[in-house]
Amino acid sequence: RTGLKVALVDAGDFGGATSSASSKLIHGGLRYLAMYDFGLVHEAHLERRALLRQVAPHLVQRLPFLLPLYRGGPFGVPQIAAGLLLYSAMSGFRESTARVVGSDRARAMVPALNTENLRGCGLYLDAQTNDGRLCIATVTAAERAGAVVANYAKVVELHRSDDRIVGASLETLDDSRAIALRCRAVINASGPWTDLVRRLEDSAAGSSIRLSKGVHLTLPLEGAWQAALTVPLDETRVTFATPWEGMLLLGTTDTSYEGDAAKVAATEEDIATVLREASIALPSAILQRANVRFAFAGLRALPVGTGDTARSPREHVISVGPGGMVSVAGGKLTTHRRIALQVLNRLPSSVLPHPVKLDATPLPGSEPLPARPATVDAETYRHLARLYGSELTRVLAYGGSSGQALERIHPDGPDIWAQADYAREEEWALMPEDTLRRRTTVSVRGLATAEVLKRIAGRAVVQP
Repeated sequence: RTGLKVALVDAGDFGGATSSASSKLIHGGLRYLAMYDFGLVHEAHLERRALLRQVAPHLVQRLPFLLPLYRGGPFGVPQIAAGLLLYSAMSGFRESTARVVGSDRARAMVPALNTENLRGCGLYLDAQTNDGRLCIATVTAAERAGAVVANYAKVVELHRSDDRIVGASLETLDDSRAIALRCRAVINASGPWTDLVRRLEDSAAGSSIRLSKGVHLTLPLEGAWQAALTVPLDETRVTFATPWEGMLLLGTTDTSYEGDAAKVAATEEDIATVLREASIALPSAILQRANVRFAFAGLRALPVGTGDTARSPREHVISVGPGGMVSVAGGKLTTHRRIALQVLNRLPSSVLPHPVKLDATPLPGSEPLPARPATVDAETYRHLARLYGSELTRVLAYGGSSGQALERIHPDGPDIWAQADYAREEEWALMPEDTLRRRTTVSVRGLATAEVLKRIAGRAVVQP
């Protein structure tokens, strides 16, 4: 949209790593007040408002949060009351319901909440999203604006002339299809792989980030939850229990990670940790290992430092290499647009003559919803509206006259086969996991059975 020619390439699938493994929150960052990171909280409030109202109202929904305060916990009621007042003030007292409520009100909002030794609950308003869908919608918007996009296209070499990067060599799934790109500038936004890409430019490049692993679980959601839980673990860490896509989403952990970023996974120890930490506020009957439907892990890119990763600043890191490549890593999902703006404005003036300003151009799907077709049941329509917004008409176009594509991928979930066809034809889904994990909710519901995998593989572009 700035008038530049752009190629977006990803070594894996779009959103295939951290971008679809977050806590699914678009939030002001209440806990960052304890770190005195007021600038991050202020920016997050502004971005939450823009995403809710203009950019992606179909993908970002308001959600009340309860912060339970137990005897012996890290915070007292007066301390949290003051923090909530400051939190509301930093948002200009907009979209704010921040206050302290009693156990009866809290239990009415979250029926499963443990109220023993509960002194009160902070109540505030934030938002949540489907992070995988938000990523795909952003890539879709880029392509429609004129960008060339390609997933499973790994940068294996950067070409320089007169000490400037002027091109790159890409390796695709089919090794015989090597691709050469010519360019005037490169932005490296490869998350956990940031330093590996930096070393393609400069083999002597050191470490600009360290990694922290975060694990989440999905479980069945019992009862009518009207709010999420933010449970304090200590003065800096919290764990979340969130109603999301009809499931209960628990997490996250925060532990240092030094292994292969491509092999990050939730271990049994991680799963036990998430369940144990959630037990502060939820009954053990809910938190049985057998109830876990899906577990996933992602990696945070944090500024280089020492000590506990949970206490590390959440600011992003931007650097410019000797060949002019701009690298960015870290930051929060909520503020991703502002991070992108800062990165663009680090490009040389020969490429971007004038500074770019932030706008609120809506993502695809943000238009008013169409009427529900008679052939689509209400639950399926609501599900498609949450994932695609007004773009659901494009998905339903793959339903076919026979209606077979309107059948559910798994009988226990709301996703339909038209979504799989749409993912393959219009959303770059090449592998079965691309469809099941990031473009639909089949995997995170624990419904990617052998039969589903077999059927989805028959529709995949690349056979497993």
